[in-house]
Amino acid sequence: MTQTPVSPVTVPPAIEPQLRFRGARSVAALILREMSTTYGRNPGGYIWAILQPTAMIAILTVAFSLMLRSPALGTSFLLFYASGFLTLRMFQDVCQAATAAISFNRSLLAYPRVTYVDTICARLTLAVLTQIMVSTVVLTGVIIYDDIKISLEFGPIVEAYALAVLLAAGVGTFNSYMTVAFPVYKTLWTIVTRPLMLVSGIFYIYEGLPMFAQNLLWFNPLIHLTALARTGFYSTYSPTFISIPYVVFFALVPMFFGFLLLYRYSKDILYK
Repeated sequence: MTQTPVSPVTVPPAIEPQLRFRGARSVAALILREMSTTYGRNPGGYIWAILQPTAMIAILTVAFSLMLRSPALGTSFLLFYASGFLTLRMFQDVCQAATAAISFNRSLLAYPRVTYVDTICARLTLAVLTQIMVSTVVLTGVIIYDDIKISLEFGPIVEAYALAVLLAAGVGTFNSYMTVAFPVYKTLWTIVTRPLMLVSGIFYIYEGLPMFAQNLLWFNPLIHLTALARTGFYSTYSPTFISIPYVVFFALVPMFFGFLLLYRYSKDILYK
């Protein structure tokens, strides 16, 4: 009797885990964690994020309106200071978020699925979205409160904010390594950047300064961004000193060295 040969059972290959969106899932999880730790589990944290710049703009308005008859541009002190201060605020908050990314999430970096890039991206994303919300609410409130008849040009405003984010990401990435590798760097950075509000064109316009001050402050990339943002609010304002390539260069150089140092010493800073 002839036996029918039994064909071998074909075992399907093991299904490889889907890793395509692993990084995105890590970033999303980190963003949710950042939201709960930074702003709390209730809207109070976001209300405070709005009240801080609002209070600063109000203080500037009251102080300078007592000394000056009108701002350097337009007739609204609130709009003039808000248009500059919120641009600077975008840089400061996003840079601060990126700077603290490694130190704040160092315990999570022990997990193989969480990388230093994930932590930086998560904090950057949350900070950018928060500042966009804050700027929208504050500027809308200023325009309504002062009953300003204005035709906004969103192109320069969006460009200024995007460059502020790029600059903050570059400087913050470099700082994220330096603050962990050299703890004293955080103190030095705080001291160096304390006068930023004075030298970034918040209270004045670049063209109104003496020539020696213009030659010195031109090297501050933030004064380029505050001027660029104001061109979207004031149609008659056309600054000629703005250099977009300079701002981009100032952002990409520290970003390159920041990622290079993090890639080279990522395991070392984990146990520092």
